[in-house]
Amino acid sequence: MHHVAFSGRLVMLGFGSIGQGVLPLILRHIDMPVDAITIVTAEERGQEVADEFGVRFEVMPVTRDNIRDVLLPLLAPGDFLLNLSVDVSSVALIALCQEIGCLYLDTCIEPWLGGYTDLSLTPSLRSNYALRESALALAPGSTTAVLTHGANPGLVSHFVKQALLNIAADTGVDATVPVDRDGWAQLAETLGIKVIHIAERDTQTANLAKAPGEFVNTWSIDGFVGEGCQPAELGWGTHEGALPADGHRHDFGGDAAIYLMRPGASTRVRSWTPLEGPFHGFLITHNEAISISDYYTTRNADGSVRYRPTTHYAYHPCDDAVLSVHELAGKNWEMQPQKRLMMEEITTGMDELGVLLMGHAKGAYWYGSRLTIDQARTLCPHNNATSLQVTAAVLGGMVWAIENPKAGLREADTLDHARVLEVAGPYLGDVVGEYAGWTPLEARGVLFPEDVDAANPWRFHNFRVA
Repeated sequence: MHHVAFSGRLVMLGFGSIGQGVLPLILRHIDMPVDAITIVTAEERGQEVADEFGVRFEVMPVTRDNIRDVLLPLLAPGDFLLNLSVDVSSVALIALCQEIGCLYLDTCIEPWLGGYTDLSLTPSLRSNYALRESALALAPGSTTAVLTHGANPGLVSHFVKQALLNIAADTGVDATVPVDRDGWAQLAETLGIKVIHIAERDTQTANLAKAPGEFVNTWSIDGFVGEGCQPAELGWGTHEGALPADGHRHDFGGDAAIYLMRPGASTRVRSWTPLEGPFHGFLITHNEAISISDYYTTRNADGSVRYRPTTHYAYHPCDDAVLSVHELAGKNWEMQPQKRLMMEEITTGMDELGVLLMGHAKGAYWYGSRLTIDQARTLCPHNNATSLQVTAAVLGGMVWAIENPKAGLREADTLDHARVLEVAGPYLGDVVGEYAGWTPLEARGVLFPEDVDAANPWRFHNFRVA
């Protein structure tokens, strides 16, 4: 079915795994002619997919120097720029779209090439916190620009809202759907949500094992390594108390998050999903860790913060990606010479992606998507389980933007969660919620003594793996 009609032109900037996976969804669900779509990408990868659908394909890397020359001939008021690129400044693209008056959506806020590891910048300034602040500092404009709307960040913000409503209904709290940010934040505070994990376990396996000197993953390798080399970041809750020994606040912006003086790909945390159970995940920096904590903040009359949840990613990628990260760290974060994005060689497994809300009356509640590789292949070509969770969310965000073209600068947390889930839902496999009695104190100190805060189980100190 067509969810919406679009009369403008669409420029897809970048055509890696997500671009190739979202193109058939766009053609299936947005009513627009194929000849209105142009792909602009830095490499020839994906040419055969574009040809399959009859879409114009141009290899033209976008840089600081040529951004206007490349994009201005392709965009006019009312058109749409779908940014799925790496190493191209999202802030520069958003500013250009606001100038032109065309719609915009991306899946993360990217810096220019080298920005993630620019040693002339402090760790604070090369964080996602800083990238987010630079985007929010733009004039909001009137034309809709949707920031960071893939699976996570993006889809998981909508999972949080639905999870809050489910917990409220199950604990006897008024479950009327809030109508604004203050209402959602007050609901989270009333429920006693102390911690929100984006808890993900990818179990996809292939018939070709990772080789030495090869980085293997089920989604963008450059994207994963880039954010994995950034400082570990997390939204910092009001229940936490003292900062970790290597924790730092930023000296600018909204102060909703902190960073650790170490890369996210070498920082592990304890978490839980229904099928995997307890696991150790990487605390990879993501925009949603900051935006969710910020969105669910309540304040006293004098403006001081009264309530805020701790929020962060807890990511266990596919096993070959774990081996790849281990090798990457051993090479002092120098990328392996070979890269392989797992797709056709995947034989089994799923991506269990959701949000784990903790501290409420029922303990812990996970809500999210369980999508197997077989389901993904049946639902949409050119996708694996991980990419389809992203591309379905991109589609949902695009539909919302087209339906709301004058909404200005928007993060996922401010969109209509029900509408986005309605569009994305058919591609998410089994969407389920499950309560758990798990805490990060489970089975701790059995083999060896451990430094835990038993009186305050939901403190980050207890989640972090030493």
